Amino acid sequence: MSHPPGADPRPLTGEPLALDLLNTRWIDGAGPHDLLDSVAGLAVWLNSPPVRGQLGPAPAPAADHATLDRLLLARTALDALAASAARQDQATPESTERLNEVLSHGRVHHTLGPDGAPASAVEVDDPSWTPAWYAAENWLRLIADRPDRIRPCANHACVLHFYDVSKNGTRRWCSMAGCGNRAKAQRHYARRSGA
Repeated sequence: MSHPPGADPRPLTGEPLALDLLNTRWIDGAGPHDLLDSVAGLAVWLNSPPVRGQLGPAPAPAADHATLDRLLLARTALDALAASAARQDQATPESTERLNEVLSHGRVHHTLGPDGAPASAVEVDDPSWTPAWYAAENWLRLIADRPDRIRPCANHACVLHFYDVSKNGTRRWCSMAGCGNRAKAQRHYARRSGA
């Protein structure tokens, strides 16, 4: 896959942060890819506009090995939790522990601002925990809101996830332009060939 240096090469971006993190792995005609297989890939992910917009007002954390390791810990937990959710199973104790480990490194500090309005700020033990903590916290919000809308793509060869925001909740594909069109073409071919 050819793309400009520093550009986000992923086929699906802009999902809620927890799912966007899961979507740092994908499969295409060239095979499997993992954007987080290097610190350079981490820098691409951290600087993509959809991610930057979800990481809060603090400056972007450094794209370094500590941030990458902590983000991979969060992705491993989220991957297991998303798999359980897709099967409509209870989360395993191991995946719950992993996510809680990430969450233990940050907290929301609530205050009353000088203007009398409530204010809150995220505090993390170390800036390298910031993206992992935000992704884990986002997962909590997704499962509290509409856990049934967290979905894997219906294409069994695809590993992408999405949050179904369609009105009737019937989205099946990571994208109609990709997996949806392939499924339609396969059904059409099967009908025409009599299979």
